[in-house]
Amino acid sequence: MLRDIFTWWFGATIGARNQIRRSARLVGHDDTGNAYYESVDPKFSYDGHTRRFVIYKGYADASKVPPEWHGWLHHTFDEPPTRAPLPRKAWEKDHKPNLTGTIWAWRPRGALARGGERAASSGDYEPWTGD
Repeated sequence: MLRDIFTWWFGATIGARNQIRRSARLVGHDDTGNAYYESVDPKFSYDGHTRRFVIYKGYADASKVPPEWHGWLHHTFDEPPTRAPLPRKAWEKDHKPNLTGTIWAWRPRGALARGGERAASSGDYEPWTGD
């Protein structure tokens, strides 16, 4: 309960969730469970645009928003993906959030997080000695 009141990185705080639910309508959810809202109160509009919100499921990270919802949030598309889904090309891959800093992050050979062992150099490398 206290975590929900004072922290935002595990999702929206209680105050933010209540404010968004009172002044906005639910538009839809993405595949990861994030909820998307659009304001209905004109006092939350700016530059002729309605305000749009995302409430993250779990840890709050902007890279968890898929491209089609990102476009809707930033007014690139008028209709949300629930009403007008983007056509998907055969070469497109599924969206993945940024995994940097997690245990699933890619670590190249020789990285300290992977044991620090690297292949021996090919002989054309000479370290600087400062002489």
